[in-house]
Amino acid sequence: MPGGQHMQIGEVAERTGLSLRTIRYYGEVGLVEPSARSRGGFRLYTETDVERLNLIKRMKPLEFSLEETRELLETIDRLNAAETGREEREALTERLDAFEAAVVARCQTLRKQLAMAEEFAGRLREQRSRNNATT
Repeated sequence: MPGGQHMQIGEVAERTGLSLRTIRYYGEVGLVEPSARSRGGFRLYTETDVERLNLIKRMKPLEFSLEETRELLETIDRLNAAETGREEREALTERLDAFEAAVVARCQTLRKQLAMAEEFAGRLREQRSRNNATT
């Protein structure tokens, strides 16, 4: 899809797997505002907007707050801005590195939780097998 084409919110919801309500909410809190409006007032989004929504969607299971999400999006926007100077880029890159470290730590926590859940499921299967063997 060319960069200038716009999508209505229904197509964006379908492409991202997010509900219309969630997409509207992200607009209300300033995370992803529609790039344009149709003559009829419908929200219109670009491919860049869809990418931002997908980024937010990926952050959600890692339990980033709205403020952290906003900070990451602003960091990325500033890094992509042509007018951002070298010193600011260095500071922004450090901030991005901190986000990456937080993601790695949260993924490790989720892996531990998943391992515990799988171990628990295994114990339940063993219990069921023992019960079926005695009946």
